[in-house]
Amino acid sequence: MELKTKLQVKRILNSFSKVFKTGEIDNLNKQAYDFINLSNGFIAHYNLFGFRDYYSNVELFKRDILDHRPYNQWRNFGPSDRDYDYYMQKREIYNQICDLILERRYQAKIELSWA
Repeated sequence: MELKTKLQVKRILNSFSKVFKTGEIDNLNKQAYDFINLSNGFIAHYNLFGFRDYYSNVELFKRDILDHRPYNQWRNFGPSDRDYDYYMQKREIYNQICDLILERRYQAKIELSWA
């Protein structure tokens, strides 16, 4: 299994960030879709368009990402295992996606506290 390049990771994270910022699932690009549909707890919903249709409610999408976080840590892999680097990179990307969600929630709470 091949590791993602820095550019690929950036494109994936930027797509998720745009989805969360705008609340528009149509901003989920093919690379981000390919990443998330291969994560534990997610299914393809036939294709990118079916996935977007299912997750038209971005709040549901965010909740599912956070709910599936424990299953996307791949703690059963050790450094001597085949594909260890691949799964550790996948864990890091998944956790960064979760951090995007949690960071936005934190910012929203701060903004509300100043209202």
